[in-house]
Amino acid sequence: MDLQTLADRMQTGLDKRPLDNIIKFDCGDDGVITLADGKALLEDRDAECTIRMSLKNLDRLMNGKMNPMTGFAMGKIKVSGDMALAMKLGQLMG
Repeated sequence: MDLQTLADRMQTGLDKRPLDNIIKFDCGDDGVITLADGKALLEDRDAECTIRMSLKNLDRLMNGKMNPMTGFAMGKIKVSGDMALAMKLGQLMG
C-alpha cells in the first residue's frame, strides 16, 4: 500500500474522531504523514509525537497484521515525544 492510501485511511478515522494534537508518522525515505488540524497530510511538520517505522510496517499496523506493542518492543516502531499521544492512535487504525 502506498503512503497516500494509508493517509486516506487515517483521514477516515480522523473524520470520525478528530485529534487535537499533532502526530507524525515518519517512514524515512518513503515519506511522512502528519496528523494536524483534523487532516492527514503528506507533509513534514513539527509534532508533539513522532512515530518512526517503515512504510511496510505502517501498512501491516494499519491492516491489523502487526500488534503495536509487539512492534514497539521489537524496535520496529520507535516513538519520540509524548508517548501518551501514540496510545490515542487506536481510533485511526483499521
